[in-house]
Amino acid sequence: MHRRSVGGACFIGMFCAFIPLPGQMLVVAVLTIATRCNLPIALALVWVTNPVTFTPMFLFAYKLGAWLIDMEPVVSELDLSWESLRVRFAAVWWPLIIGCLVCGWVSGLTLMVIARLTWRLHILRRWRQRRAKALSTSQRQRRDDAAGFSLRATPPPDSRPRPSTPAAIPRRSRGPATAPR
Repeated sequence: MHRRSVGGACFIGMFCAFIPLPGQMLVVAVLTIATRCNLPIALALVWVTNPVTFTPMFLFAYKLGAWLIDMEPVVSELDLSWESLRVRFAAVWWPLIIGCLVCGWVSGLTLMVIARLTWRLHILRRWRQRRAKALSTSQRQRRDDAAGFSLRATPPPDSRPRPSTPAAIPRRSRGPATAPR
């Protein structure tokens, strides 16, 4: 789970939520596996299209598609009966497909950008917290060193007392300057 996989999953999930056909979850699974994105997030986002939101989403997509191709909308309400869909399919399918593609693309890109920015802001906040913690720790250490005490078990090597006179270190004789043959 990283920023690219979450952002990609958001795009794929929202884009496929606007596919006006059954089997959206299968399409999402194939796309997320192929692009190595986060499968659970993408599958959860597909469920934006549910029995409660289905009608308003696709009615909006149809009206947007009709407006984009400069066509007068044929239906003002979307009737979900099979007979109504079969009769009106010829007049409705092209604006519906155009509207669904535009809505899916825009909502997918928007959610992907929001996910990536949120991820980035979270990481920046964590970096700032770590830096503040490190600065406060180093400031506390300097303050403790200046006061003459420390929580360390042994003092640092440069603060150990040094002998006033160097100790005589005996040298071993290495023998003659030239090695025997």
